[in-house]
Amino acid sequence: MAYPLRYALADLALALSRAAENAAEVRSTAARAAADMIGDGAGVQLLRDDGRYDSITYQHVDDERSASLGRLLDHGGQLPDDEFSTALAAGRRPLVLAGDGVEPLAGDEHEIHAAVLCPVIVDNTYAGYLVLTRETPGAFYSTAEVELARDIAGELALACSSARALERLRASEERYRRVLETIPEGVLQLDPDGVATYANEPIGVVLGMPRHQLVGVSLRGFLDDQGQKELTRRIAECQAGRSTVGATRLMRADGSKRSVRMSMMPLMDEQGQFTGVVCMVTDTTDHIDARGLKRQLDHLRRLDSLGQLIGGISHDFNNLLTVVGGSADMILSQTADGSPPHRLAQDILEAVNTGRTLTHQLLAFGRSEGNRPEIIPIPDLLTDVQSLFSRTLGEHIGLDLAFGPDVWPVKAERGPLEQALVNLAANARDAMLHGGMLRVAAVNEVHETGQPPEAAPQGRLVHLVITDTGTGMTEEVRQRALEPFFTTRPTAAGLGLATTAGIVQGIGGHIELESQPRLGTTVHLYLPAAEERRPAEARQGAAQVIGNVLIVEDQPEVAQLVQRLIEPAGYAITVATDALTAVTQVAAGAHPDLLITDVVMPTMTGPELASALRTHHPDLPVLYMSGYTAASLGPQLHLDENSMLIEKPFTRSTLLGAIRTLCGPQPAPGA
Repeated sequence: MAYPLRYALADLALALSRAAENAAEVRSTAARAAADMIGDGAGVQLLRDDGRYDSITYQHVDDERSASLGRLLDHGGQLPDDEFSTALAAGRRPLVLAGDGVEPLAGDEHEIHAAVLCPVIVDNTYAGYLVLTRETPGAFYSTAEVELARDIAGELALACSSARALERLRASEERYRRVLETIPEGVLQLDPDGVATYANEPIGVVLGMPRHQLVGVSLRGFLDDQGQKELTRRIAECQAGRSTVGATRLMRADGSKRSVRMSMMPLMDEQGQFTGVVCMVTDTTDHIDARGLKRQLDHLRRLDSLGQLIGGISHDFNNLLTVVGGSADMILSQTADGSPPHRLAQDILEAVNTGRTLTHQLLAFGRSEGNRPEIIPIPDLLTDVQSLFSRTLGEHIGLDLAFGPDVWPVKAERGPLEQALVNLAANARDAMLHGGMLRVAAVNEVHETGQPPEAAPQGRLVHLVITDTGTGMTEEVRQRALEPFFTTRPTAAGLGLATTAGIVQGIGGHIELESQPRLGTTVHLYLPAAEERRPAEARQGAAQVIGNVLIVEDQPEVAQLVQRLIEPAGYAITVATDALTAVTQVAAGAHPDLLITDVVMPTMTGPELASALRTHHPDLPVLYMSGYTAASLGPQLHLDENSMLIEKPFTRSTLLGAIRTLCGPQPAPGA
């Protein structure tokens, strides 16, 4: 039976691929195949773009039963929040139902006695399910039938993914057409002889001719003898599969000359045969001079200083918002709904939320907000930074990204890691002033002791290779390139490579440079692969009822607010505005059940205070609060299984909710 089954699945895959452009036909084909191959009835229930289920497509071997059973099983218009949907989305494994277990699916008055639900996962996202049903009393599904249903669901998922890809392709083609018509750069499509087959409006402006008159005209007519020879050479390079970038001068129809930068990329047909080139032309005649670039550089330096100032101001502002918002929250809870004080308190809270959003935006602008370490898939990282690379490199430098979907992820802060890659792209750009190519590749490697490079960490590594075709470096320059403030350019600060090296080494990685004059530079980044996630252990003491709370906050008004917010819940509270005072109190015999502390304080940080108190009470839960975001705190704050962070400003309900999450239920009133 193995071969007929294999053939049936192959036929199904072919049928689904042919129907890929018709979503209804895809569903119908899959449902009919499942009903025919496994028996009785089968249906396909997929999610719409709005996140709700579309109408079910149900097929039964007895066509007369298809409509009635389809209506019974249809969840069209509903959200995927029922028990079966959530289980399928979370577990991504088939659910096998029998007997009374079928009732939640089809109701208590039904003729279905067995069912199988197989999740349909499209592009790693839950997209619906394939349902199989049997009406015979005592019916069940064998393991082989469940596996077959799972295979059918997999083929359905591939077809849905293909349909989405086709839709994205059509949208991409339309965007490409619109881009060509609206971008300020001139675009020409040339055949192998240099004759224009397409021209957009801006190239007509550059050449001084209407765009419709350029089609069928050779670009050679706008070039001098040297330019024509250069065009022949560049077309030959494109025919060999290489993109080219370079500067030249064009003679306009009125006889005037313009300096341009011309980027040329090969065009291939479906058989891989060279059909011409697409040529991007940028007018550089009135390009910004060196003094303008220096003004921009000075402006960026001022912005960097401003970013540091913004971080401190945002922290203090969040402290003020905490007092304002917390006080308004207390007024809200003590006034009648609809009363003027109640409405005023609501307005204040809305303004506080707006201010909180503003501070986060300011932190992002000032580059104080990065990301805490997270598991980063390398394909996602390189895809996300591709646009940053393109903007950094400019149009005169080609970009080639090479990586497979199976490249291991790494654990790092996304923001700094992206910054490191962009720094390398900027260095490569500066080494390729007349154009070139930047290639970025990512592969998996297992590094063992004794293997080169010796300084690379042991074990599973992601090896990123960034190669440019620039001027390269001498051996003396290469050896010093990673030193802070070392540079060969008088206008540069000499911190790009040093910053990149610091970021890579900060996550336990290693960086090496390989370069020769006139042959370009290759940067090797060896990043430790992330360990597989393990389920977090349950918080110890999560069910423990707490009563005594120690609040440590160097801002007295914030400390008093926190006390007022949680006091009505029945906690016994001790307040200290100095970390050393809190340490002295606990050393003298005080026994807090919970520590609520600011993170950044003058004499001792919150984590340092928590460590000191835990020498007396090892299981002490700690709730940190800070006007900085969790991302901005970075390595200053490490959250273990018995600690949490709440960001300012917060409300009473948010604060009490964090305490319950960390420590369990509140004490009984009066306890």
